[in-house]
Amino acid sequence: MSDSNITPKMQSFVDKFVEFSARLANQVHLRSLRDAFAAVMPIFILAGLAVLINNVVFPWVLEGETLARFKVWGEAVINGTLNIAALLIAPMTAWSLARNKNFDNPVSAVVIAISSFIIMMPMQLDVVPAGGKATVSVTQMLAFTNIGTTGIFAGVIIGLLSTELFIRVASVKKFAISLGENVPSAVGQSFSSLIPAIITLSLFAIVAALLANLLHTDLIHLITTLIQQPLRQINTSLPGTLFIYSFGNFLFTLGIHQTVVNGVILEPLLLINTNENMLAFANGQPIPHIINSIFVPTFGMIGGTGSTLSLLIAIFIFAKQQSAKQVARLAISPGLFNINEPVIFGLPIVFNLPLMIPFVLLPALGIWFAWLCTTLGWISRCVVMIPWTTPPILSAWLATAGDWRAVVVQLIIIIFGVFFYLPFLKIAERVALRNNGID
Repeated sequence: MSDSNITPKMQSFVDKFVEFSARLANQVHLRSLRDAFAAVMPIFILAGLAVLINNVVFPWVLEGETLARFKVWGEAVINGTLNIAALLIAPMTAWSLARNKNFDNPVSAVVIAISSFIIMMPMQLDVVPAGGKATVSVTQMLAFTNIGTTGIFAGVIIGLLSTELFIRVASVKKFAISLGENVPSAVGQSFSSLIPAIITLSLFAIVAALLANLLHTDLIHLITTLIQQPLRQINTSLPGTLFIYSFGNFLFTLGIHQTVVNGVILEPLLLINTNENMLAFANGQPIPHIINSIFVPTFGMIGGTGSTLSLLIAIFIFAKQQSAKQVARLAISPGLFNINEPVIFGLPIVFNLPLMIPFVLLPALGIWFAWLCTTLGWISRCVVMIPWTTPPILSAWLATAGDWRAVVVQLIIIIFGVFFYLPFLKIAERVALRNNGID
């Protein structure tokens, strides 16, 4: 669709929508969240690798006591990744926000976020001793349930709040302690942030004390119960996921990356589901979630956003335009690794109405079909965190810990996608010919 086919009123609406979306993409808190999750993603991929090796590779070649000894490696990795996920995301959120706000000492914000997060932990925990039946109350202990997957959303909120408060207090010049120019820079910055740090941490401690004494609870529990769980039930349900993911893909057809929506609203909650699946699989427990941050791209991002691998295949087989085939030849190599900006902006799909439609709808159909197959028990649930650049076919096999049926489902989606894209591709060709003055 060329600019000549857009009415002035429609162009005005599109311009305003693009401007709003661009501002949303640059909103400092949302941008900081995307940066923070991007920073910790390698940690979760390592956890996925450990889960796969511990529960698929090792059992193939080992057994008994030898298997148990080798699995200690994976268990140690899981403790240092999944089981401290919230403790990782809180300081990275603080670092990203402080840096994006051009704060001159982002390391201080990291320290404050970690301290604030620990301050908000419950003072007393009820645990069941190994081999025991009755619960006992213990103090001076951190639980993986609070600093791991369950506390991710709390880590995000506390990371943002503590950094905002710390930066605001630090901006008050009266609170800055100057030791002069003859002291090392690190020492000077440390004393400069002394009073802001004391004020920030003291306020968090007051909140923790009020919650413990008046409501007999803690902020981690409140955030998890009142915010994280309700949001997760809505956003990671099938309708919620399809709507949010499709809206993010629609933004991409306007030239705005889908992570503006998906990376902030959907990905953090899907990641919690992923981590719970990996932990359940590692412990030999039933897998709780179908939809997670592995499932969605495995079946809804085949070849990149919009599942454009099917479009490239359709171009190679059916397209008559040489320009389209040339773009497809350039785009196929990165497309095999789910990098498809060349086809999105080169074909283009952006502002190309015929191709915008399947670009948004095909991923939703792929996710729905894979969800149906999983619900019916035809394929295993996704339990291994894999890099988003993992090529199709291999991604389905790895994500489900070696289920060949998931590969078949992914192939069905790819083949269906070829014929789903085809009529829209033909329409786009006719539109391009007409715009070039060829009927």
